Amino acid sequence: MRQRFEWRGGNRVRLMVDGESFFPQMLEAIEQARSSLRLEFYMVSSGKILDRFIQALTDAVLRGVDVRLLIDGFGGRHLARADRERLQAGGVQLILYNPLQLSKWTRNFARDHRKLLLVDEHKAFIGGAGLADEYWLSQRTGCPWHEVMCEVQGPVVEDLACLFNRLWLRSSGQALSPPSAQPDAGDARMRVTTVQGLYQQDIKVAFLNQVNGARHRVWLETAYFLPSLSIRTALRRAARRGVDVRMIVAGPYTDQFWVYHASKRYYRRLLNAGVRIYEYQPRFLHAKVGLVDDWVSLGSCNLDHWNLRWNLEANIEVEDAGLTAQVEQLINVDMEQCHEVTAVEWSRRPWHRKAKELVWALLSQLVLKIR
Repeated sequence: MRQRFEWRGGNRVRLMVDGESFFPQMLEAIEQARSSLRLEFYMVSSGKILDRFIQALTDAVLRGVDVRLLIDGFGGRHLARADRERLQAGGVQLILYNPLQLSKWTRNFARDHRKLLLVDEHKAFIGGAGLADEYWLSQRTGCPWHEVMCEVQGPVVEDLACLFNRLWLRSSGQALSPPSAQPDAGDARMRVTTVQGLYQQDIKVAFLNQVNGARHRVWLETAYFLPSLSIRTALRRAARRGVDVRMIVAGPYTDQFWVYHASKRYYRRLLNAGVRIYEYQPRFLHAKVGLVDDWVSLGSCNLDHWNLRWNLEANIEVEDAGLTAQVEQLINVDMEQCHEVTAVEWSRRPWHRKAKELVWALLSQLVLKIR
């Protein structure tokens, strides 16, 4: 069943940049929970930060809090059996979404890529982070990953709770009580948008509509730059009509090297149309943020072929002067840590780089033929 949400006023939203900012706030909110905790995460890996979450969640159960955790069956492959047993022994109700099985064939590609924490149905955290040390204190070169989360309060939290409840029912067969309506908490207008594979692509449609109507700017940060033809066309057209179009994409640090090379096949036409492309240098850019004029979209969706074809995704769209200013500042700071790719520079790259880009681009196109 398709699930669409309307714009809601009366919300409050706060941007948090990188794990040292959002993880302490998420843990504090868990410690303050009194009735329910709902967590839905793609990437959950055993390590230092997960230890802290396990302790906070099991402590919440001891206080009488109803704790439910949805983990993607592939994204949670690095969750140690001992940690799973700790969660379950501590009273956390744990469900794996679409566990991997050879008999499922291509259905194994369908993943829950959403990142969501709901506290007492009163406060929500949404963004692109997983419960993993990659976002926290990893000492490997290029880490921790650069990511953002938002803290949300107000009527839109009810819609995020509905999103969780529906997937919990689908995954476990257990129906949860409908979420209660939330009072106004601020002045932000917000809407929840989703992707459910090819079946529902509201995030992509909303972004296209905004780009096609953009008057001043289209700024996008994305980890995996494999946009569809419709998005590439919209970006080129916006640049040609004088809109300031800028793309900040992952640079030398990435967890998917084939995407890094395949994405380069799209650079030439975008650069020639006037799109400015920046490659983030210090570490892995994992954030997914769109800023079109004063409209903001952020969450779990990368707007790449794979996300849009196979994944469950969740974003929030926001119209709020405060958040717009925060996102503008974030992107400006990130651009200062980027290498800008120019059309002249790109035309002079060596043949072996062009060959590598072509090979990986062709393989990425084969992925689109999988059904």
